[in-house]
Amino acid sequence: MDIKILVAAHKPCEMPKDDVYLPVQVGKALHPDLNLGYQPDNEGENISEKNPYYSELTAVYWAWKNLGTDYMGLVHYRRYLGMRHGKDKWKCLLTSDEVQSLCRNHDIILPQKRRYYIESLWSHYEHTHDISHLEKTKTVIAKYYPEYLPVFNKVMKRTWGHMFNMFIMKKNYADEYCAWLFNILFKVERQIDFSTLSAFDARLFGRISELLLDVWIETKGYSYKEVKMIQMGNENWPQKIKYFLAAKFLGKKYTQSR
Repeated sequence: MDIKILVAAHKPCEMPKDDVYLPVQVGKALHPDLNLGYQPDNEGENISEKNPYYSELTAVYWAWKNLGTDYMGLVHYRRYLGMRHGKDKWKCLLTSDEVQSLCRNHDIILPQKRRYYIESLWSHYEHTHDISHLEKTKTVIAKYYPEYLPVFNKVMKRTWGHMFNMFIMKKNYADEYCAWLFNILFKVERQIDFSTLSAFDARLFGRISELLLDVWIETKGYSYKEVKMIQMGNENWPQKIKYFLAAKFLGKKYTQSR
């Protein structure tokens, strides 16, 4: 099987040596003089210029329109998928052999669920970002994809989800997902006044899409396999929890990535 896992990056960084991974420079159209030596996301049909709003999704769009593989996936330069934990995190990432084995048995591979415990996905978004963006998304789904609305409502009430826009999928599944996802996001985009948003808040489509992946999978009735999410570097969990609680109980919305 021909499998490529995109590694979305906007700056120079260490990359996996395994050739199942394809580093992609996102937002290349906005930085033509910055050449990272990665696959640029502005070749062929693309939305590279929308990177400030779509984040890693510009890599997904590029692969959807231009990559001819049996399976495609997405990870990030500091978040990967793996089968095990260990002191050397680079040795924990999925290898070509492991990816081949997984794809022989599963059409969709996802990271383990992220749990919020005291927040639903909807309330967490409401406390940390502008909930009107998610409300607009719900309205678009209700109008154009009403068959997805019951699952959307169910997923938004849950306290967990498959986050970070990370996945590996059979390419025909990915094509189907992208056609659905980007049609929704482009309709929402036409309703947003970006001039009023900070650079942080403008990355709203990368966030909304995180919440829609489970909606699509569960409405379609597709099965999936979960594997570990490997975070490169250390996460500051005390600080993450501090900001999480401040958002929920003090109304302090996020102003930078946590």
